[in-house]
Amino acid sequence: MTPFPRRLYAIATIVLAAIIFVAVNIAADTWLTTAKLDLTQNGQFTLARGTRNIIANLQEPVTLKFYYSKQVAAEYAQTADYARRVRDLLGEYAALSDGKIILEEVDPEPYTDAEDQATAAGLTGAPTDTGDIVYFGLVGSNRIDGKEVIPYFAPDREQYLEYDLSSLIYRLSTPKKPELGIISSLPLETGPGGMQAMMQGQGQPFAVYQELSQTYATQMIPPDFAAIPKGVDVLMIAHPGALNEAQLYAIDQFVLAGGRALVFVDPYSEVAQAGASPYQPSASPPSSDLPRLFQAWGVGFNAGKVVGDRALAQRVQVADPRNPVALYPAWLHLTADNFDAKDPVTANLQTLNLASVGALHPLKNATTLFTPLISSSNQSSLLDAAQVRMNARPQDLMAQITPTGEKFPIAARISGPARTAFPATARVKSGVINVVVMADSDILDDRFWVRVQNVLGKKIAAPFADNGAFVLDAVENLTGSGDLIGLRTRTASQRPFTVVRDIQAKAQAQFQQEEQALQQRLTDTQQRLHELEQGGSAHGGTAGLSAAQQAEIESFRRQLVDTRTQLRDVQHNLRKDIDALGAVLAFVNIALVPLLVAVFAIVLAALRRRRRVRALAL
Repeated sequence: MTPFPRRLYAIATIVLAAIIFVAVNIAADTWLTTAKLDLTQNGQFTLARGTRNIIANLQEPVTLKFYYSKQVAAEYAQTADYARRVRDLLGEYAALSDGKIILEEVDPEPYTDAEDQATAAGLTGAPTDTGDIVYFGLVGSNRIDGKEVIPYFAPDREQYLEYDLSSLIYRLSTPKKPELGIISSLPLETGPGGMQAMMQGQGQPFAVYQELSQTYATQMIPPDFAAIPKGVDVLMIAHPGALNEAQLYAIDQFVLAGGRALVFVDPYSEVAQAGASPYQPSASPPSSDLPRLFQAWGVGFNAGKVVGDRALAQRVQVADPRNPVALYPAWLHLTADNFDAKDPVTANLQTLNLASVGALHPLKNATTLFTPLISSSNQSSLLDAAQVRMNARPQDLMAQITPTGEKFPIAARISGPARTAFPATARVKSGVINVVVMADSDILDDRFWVRVQNVLGKKIAAPFADNGAFVLDAVENLTGSGDLIGLRTRTASQRPFTVVRDIQAKAQAQFQQEEQALQQRLTDTQQRLHELEQGGSAHGGTAGLSAAQQAEIESFRRQLVDTRTQLRDVQHNLRKDIDALGAVLAFVNIALVPLLVAVFAIVLAALRRRRRVRALAL
């Protein structure tokens, strides 16, 4: 073959490759615009089934106006990237809606009608260094004057973007909100401090109450109620005060007549006692129970017992300079292993943070079905609630736990046929009930699951646990809906090092008793040494002591040094396995991965060289 045809062949090959490249890009742009491959563990970039159901069930068109200051925000990379994700997601919603979602994008440039529309709709502008304003929000509307607004897409809520968009569309597509009645001694609608704090501008409603109020027609039932208001679809009972017989009867009849209920009782409600003192006691009781109703529903609950769990204990700060962090077994951090994976209320939960929880159990001869939804680990036992209230020292509570191997139900679904708790006077004698009961009210406390931040004058809640999701999922399930369930927990807000937690729990259980014994010996030795030295000072120093006393002092000093050495060894053992794991991970990241890359490069170079040698040989 002559050189010229070779060059012609090479040119033809390049031209053909270019034509194929352009053709593939045109085809991909035409048919694969919405195609994508999601390799994330939780399907973070794939629309959830609930979202698809909400879109598919739209009966009337919904208009979404996406306000974004494109030119002003172009210089801020983080905002621009987030805006691109919001725009892409809204585009997916519109593409799936078959024309039912009308998407409009508006750039509210300064001093224009679009900017006036943005502010009038309730959007919040973010000021920039140059004095310009960035609008980055959404206004949704339906054909019956319904309007929903996201004032500003706060970065802290980026992982809940799909839930925020889907719930907005859900509210617009469901003009008549289900009615939720709430019976509670907790200041849910005013926050800690009650009405007085609210009147002083210091009150902040519980985040879970605000979430419920957005989706449901929520009403707080007054403490002196005599009947459940008509129209209530779901009754939420959250750490109730003392209820009289007429009030218990009203709840009994509501449930037996087909009403759904979500109940929170507690052996020790820390949220109820927050801020209380002997001079200003809390208006809420320290514990709550509904024994008469529970007996009729087939539920057992001991309001005097708290679950202590070694494996699920939360890490807390303590006033100990030697060990400033300790595992507190009365505060539990629960993960997927502790949730019922089959029930829709708990199937998608990832983490819950609870405090001083109680234990539920089914009663013998009950006609209802008791299904545990949330349970402790098998490294738990029951502690006296009074001891937990009076002695909050983590090491003392940990020492009192004798694991039984039993997993204690903390929340359960109670369903099936039940009889009235008032057989002599009841109008409805029996019925099929559907009730969810949880033996904890601190799940509602903002401290355990959400960070509330002020963003551009608006309160933005950024969850770090799924406490709120459990409450909202339970209410939604009890109303008979379920499209939003799972959207609230699609992305893990907290990814704990579970291996490290397990190592810490085992080490704590193994070495704590030895550490306490050494610490007590150290204290006794120091006290005895101090007494001897004080006695020597009273007699003119150690010279005034007998040889036996001086020998005893020297002996105690040696014991002091030996005990401190042993104590350091024990404290080192507490971290030995964790440090070993850290060393392995450090080696993998620092040395092993680069080494493997280098070996791969060397092998690849050798293979290429061998091919080149073979080609020359031919």
